[in-house]
Amino acid sequence: MKMMSRTTSLSTFLVMRDRPRVVLLTLLTLLCCLGHSLSAAHQQKTAVTRILFNDSTGNIEVMHRFFIHDAEHAAGVVFGGSQNLMESVDSRKLFSNYVMNRFAVAAENSQGLSAQLNLEYVGEEIDGQFLWVYQETERLQDIKALSIVHIALRDVWPDQANLVNVEKDGLIYSLSFADSAESLRVEF
Repeated sequence: MKMMSRTTSLSTFLVMRDRPRVVLLTLLTLLCCLGHSLSAAHQQKTAVTRILFNDSTGNIEVMHRFFIHDAEHAAGVVFGGSQNLMESVDSRKLFSNYVMNRFAVAAENSQGLSAQLNLEYVGEEIDGQFLWVYQETERLQDIKALSIVHIALRDVWPDQANLVNVEKDGLIYSLSFADSAESLRVEF
């Protein structure tokens, strides 16, 4: 019986002696996992745009959503210096103008005639981790297709992906601007 208690004490001693090493390895593993997930969180490089045919207003509404971190980084690259979109209305308007200059929509009717939509700036806002940029225009009659150009942030990051969801007549049509796609078309 004495021998067993001595063995137990010896194994307890060995485990206690290695405890700092085990704790250190566990912490390093957790830090590596956390570091990887945090770095991935800052590398989203995706934006979502919603084009809504609003029956209530009779307008076509455009809502661009960007991760604020990506937008600030891109604004710094495009305009130079540090752009604080969270606190500066001027920086947000500058970034909004940048987005509007890299986004265009042309509508096509049933006869195949096409017209560029004159999207007007409505405003922008910060909502949590996102920067929203809003545009709208009056709806044209007899729209059968849209041709969309969306290259915002793609001049900064070639791997930037922009998703556009078009909502018309209760249906959602999705377009993915990735790789070399600069202009895509959706038919209704």
